[in-house]
Amino acid sequence: MSKRILITGASRGIGRAIAEQLADSDVTLLLHGRDTVALAATCQAIQSRCAGVVKLIHDLATEKGVADLISEVGDDPLDVLINNAGIAVVKPFREITPDEWKQTLGVNVTAPFLLMQRFAGQMPPGSSIVNILSIAAQTGFANWSAYCMSKFALEGFSQSVRDELREHRIRMINIYPAATNTEIWDDVVGDWPREKMISPEQVADAVAYALSQPANVAVNNITLSNAAGNL
Repeated sequence: MSKRILITGASRGIGRAIAEQLADSDVTLLLHGRDTVALAATCQAIQSRCAGVVKLIHDLATEKGVADLISEVGDDPLDVLINNAGIAVVKPFREITPDEWKQTLGVNVTAPFLLMQRFAGQMPPGSSIVNILSIAAQTGFANWSAYCMSKFALEGFSQSVRDELREHRIRMINIYPAATNTEIWDDVVGDWPREKMISPEQVADAVAYALSQPANVAVNNITLSNAAGNL
């Protein structure tokens, strides 16, 4: 029976790189995204290497969107849940609108909470939950307050849940990348040295490494940064 792996935010960037890294003949990938064209391209790129690929097009900013995704995933257990979808509102905190705040909380915090709450109880011993966090889960940055808030929140939540899941032998793996060269920077004002950022493929390699460990070995946290220093 093939492993079932759910990846949110798999249309592009880190999510797509993880999907490409984990694609295998004994794996069914359930890939979530909002961009139908980009998600279709991801699925097409890996289809031939997987036991199966399922497209899940839902808006995780709303509880209905998360509920619809959960319904489509169905009742068969997941072997791996990867919470990768995320949004970044970058502006002075006094300019953040209530809707932007709610959307950040919805995608970056509430969706992972609801997905973990729904699926963890059915995950078999030795399975894993992976949260793509950020160094912004450990350090605050000016103009990134909403993003940092959401990553700090998911950090604290996942640490607590990790302790609850130990007796079930479900691993909680947190990945903390420094600035990563993805499309998220296309909408961030400023002159960012993207050539100095780490790549999505490097983040995917870290995820694959953690998941490849024996079931009784937990790689709890991996921090990825540029050896020459972060931005």
